[in-house]
Amino acid sequence: MAFTISALGLFAVLLLMLLRFRALGLGAALVAVLCGFYLARSGAAGSVDQIMAAAKNALQSILN
Repeated sequence: MAFTISALGLFAVLLLMLLRFRALGLGAALVAVLCGFYLARSGAAGSVDQIMAAAKNALQSILN
């Protein structure tokens, strides 16, 4: 669960930076947030969790 929260924080900061530097408009940011919200409620949520866990483990093995 700690990885999910930090990934959420990372993506939130990235989204805010894109808005700040006007690389992303407010409408597109809203679509991105809603897409993430609905993705979390869908059947794909388990697959996304598995992919993120595998990416975390791969990154940890590379850095060690």
